Amino acid sequence: MSNAANEEGCKLLHERRILLGTGDELRIFCVSPIRTNCYAYISKGECLVVDPGDKGKEIAEALAETRVTQVVATHGHNDHVSGVAALLKATGATFAMAKGDVAWARDHSGRPDHFGLAYGSSMPYPDRLLAEGDVVAVGDARFTVYAVPGHTPGGIVLLGSASASGYCFVGDTIFRGSYGRCDLEGGDEAAMSATLHRLASIIPGSTLLLCGHGQFTTMAAEVASTPFYD
Repeated sequence: MSNAANEEGCKLLHERRILLGTGDELRIFCVSPIRTNCYAYISKGECLVVDPGDKGKEIAEALAETRVTQVVATHGHNDHVSGVAALLKATGATFAMAKGDVAWARDHSGRPDHFGLAYGSSMPYPDRLLAEGDVVAVGDARFTVYAVPGHTPGGIVLLGSASASGYCFVGDTIFRGSYGRCDLEGGDEAAMSATLHRLASIIPGSTLLLCGHGQFTTMAAEVASTPFYD
């Protein structure tokens, strides 16, 4: 595990490496002014990047020894997608996200976000539009797409199987002890409630939830400790 702190909070705030029991590797970069978690899942020399935040070029440099083949956005907020264009340019990877967030994300990318923070790069149109039940494959790992409206209309989570079994990229849908805001444009509290209950029935309790901000958690811990799943 390595740490490289950036005191201004503008580059890669820190990086962590986790070697999984299957031989795959998970790398986590904390990026953007609001500390978005960007994930790189590496299997058999191939790399999937989830939510590159605003630091696509820096992430590409950090992953130079791997072959970044795919970039996936869990939803269309600027702090998750403004680095996509630079990452694609540096790596030649393809880009995927759900259709429900594309128009909004492209219209708002490059503008100040809901915190008044400016992100400089526009999001390109995806090479692949993901939908419920689609599978994203990288090396020996497989990730099944589930639609999770609530935080945004087109949010998705990626539930791992095969060599990625026990891991799920949940974006800003679930946080440790909380869930994603629904008071932003496109948010829907009723849809979020339905999403959370559905995920609790789909995701095994021991699965590690890789959140878009903050610490990891598990599905079992969230169901046991928060009222959102009652």
